[in-house]
This record gives sequence, structure tokens and C-alpha cells, in this order.
Amino acid sequence: MNRILKSRTFKTTVIAAAAVGVVGVAQARDQVRIVGSSTVYPFASYVAEEFGATTEYPTPVIESTGSGGGLRLFCNGVGDDTPDITNASRRMKPSEFERCEENGVTDITEAFIGYDGIAFAQSGENDAMPVTREQIFLALAAQVPVDGELVDNPYTQWSDIDESLPDRKIAVYGPPTTSGTRDAFEELVMEAASEDMEAYGEAYTDIRSDGAYIDAGENDNLIVQRLAENKDAFGIFGYSFLEENSDSLIGSSIDGVKPTPEAIGSGEYPVSRSLFFYVKNQHAENVPPMYEYANMFMSEQMIGDMGYLKGIGLIPAPQDMREEARNAVESKEQLELADLK
Repeated sequence: MNRILKSRTFKTTVIAAAAVGVVGVAQARDQVRIVGSSTVYPFASYVAEEFGATTEYPTPVIESTGSGGGLRLFCNGVGDDTPDITNASRRMKPSEFERCEENGVTDITEAFIGYDGIAFAQSGENDAMPVTREQIFLALAAQVPVDGELVDNPYTQWSDIDESLPDRKIAVYGPPTTSGTRDAFEELVMEAASEDMEAYGEAYTDIRSDGAYIDAGENDNLIVQRLAENKDAFGIFGYSFLEENSDSLIGSSIDGVKPTPEAIGSGEYPVSRSLFFYVKNQHAENVPPMYEYANMFMSEQMIGDMGYLKGIGLIPAPQDMREEARNAVESKEQLELADLK
């Protein structure tokens, strides 16, 4: 699938199992091993449970490692102790593809599953707080322009940034650097805002480390729990977690657009991204159920307009794009470096 996709998460209960990345000789097994994105994890978990319940194979084991962490494990090599599939809430980077090749992972299929939006959300006990990407940037950037000079971020309250914002302490729970959500946030919010500011001259993505931004780990459900405890705080996570917890959380509109399935699917919501998983084709002979799982994931029953995954927050892609993505997986289309540039 060569189309360059524009960057765009059912609470999870599937068993997580660690996948250690060492190169070795593959041995036959009937259980698929999956790592990767915390955003894709709920969707993969649903498919895994369905797969275990409706086929002769055991339920795949999944570890939520973040997109970057999953791709590192996936690209460590070919063998029984490396994962078969990695989930990603962003596209694989050219540098990651090259590392895969260096370690002997030379036959990969990319599966585009649909869209997701990054929510900027708070406790529903608060009034809605519309924000712009520039305001989020000024709240979280390590250095900001003051009187024409870049200085360490002095803002402690939202009202310090704009008088229209509430007099509340800046506290934002978000994903770690290994997360695809963090990558997408940096690109779609930090880069986009800084590129419009003369003080920087280039994209700026450094996030402050003085406590205003709190690394909350890979489990987005923990962020949801912390927002229930800290009513002043905001959280950054996938849209499906907002939808799943709509009784207790409220999402901010960003640049005047509310996070809705329609706005995310159309690209109108400015913090929307594409979701993927990657299949290690060299494991096919030794892991027979791998393609059956992948094809179930890509079925209309899962990712279609009336699919199960839509009910837990996935934003389906248009039908022609779903068909293209499904065909790529069914034909085991080999990903090329040029596809990622």
C-alpha cells in the first residue's frame, strides 16, 4: 500500500506477555505474539479475544510497549523470541525500516486499520475549555518566546498564557517518548504551532521537564484515573479512551473543532492520525495463525463502517482505502523504504 496517509483507543483485559528482542532461529508455535502501541492495544485486544474464541488457536499475547518500543522489538531480528506483529499509532519511520533490514527483518507488510484522534481532555466536573494548538504549545514547550527572546517556560497557570483561559495550574498527564501518541502530539501540535512562530525559525518539539508535563507511562487508562483524582489537570490520549469515559471526561475543542468521529475521519480535527500494525512475513511458516489473525483484524466485521472496532473508538477509513489496505494484507504486500518517504 503505497498511498501516503495523513497522520491521524473498550478498556483492555487481554493478557499481556513480554516479547524479548533477540535474534534466533524460529521455532513452530501456534500463538501469535504482538507488541506496540497503547492506542492500538484496545483494538488489537478485541480482535485477539475474538480470534481465541472463534478459531482453534490460542488467544494471541499482546504487550503494550508504545509504538517506538514495539518497533524496536519487532526489528530486533527474526526468531522465536521476537514478536510477529507490532502495533503503531504512527507510520514506521525510514530509520526503523532500515534497522529492521540491518537485523534481517526484510519482509514486512503494513496494515492500515483506520483513524484516531488525540484528545486533550479533563474531568467532566469542569467547564469545557476550548484551546488552540498555540496555547497548548505555550503551556508545554521547554522554551517559549518572551519579549522576542526564547526563555525557559515561565508559565504556571493557564491564565498566564491567555487571560481568556481559567486561572488553573498547568498540569498535563501525557505519554512517554516511546509512545506513538507522543510522536503524533509533537508533530501535530508542537511542530505545527512552532512553525508559525518567528522566534524559533524551525519546528520545535522540546517539552518542559519542570513538572507541568507529567509522563504517565504507556497505559492510557492510568491517565484517565489521574484525571478523576486531579480535577485541574488535563490528559493527552487516544480518542477512544475519551469516548469510553465520556461519563466522566470532557474533551477540549482544538482550534475550534471538537473531537468527534466525523471531524477525526474527515481530517477537520487538527490532531488526527492514522493507525497501523506491521506483520513479520518471515514468521509465517513457523507461526501458522499469524495471517488468520491479521485477516480477521482487517475484515469489514472489525474495521468497517458497522464494524465492532468502531463501537470502541476506531474511526473507519473510507471504503476504498479499507479495500486497498485489506488487499495489501491478504496479498502479503512487501513494504518498501520508498513507501515511507
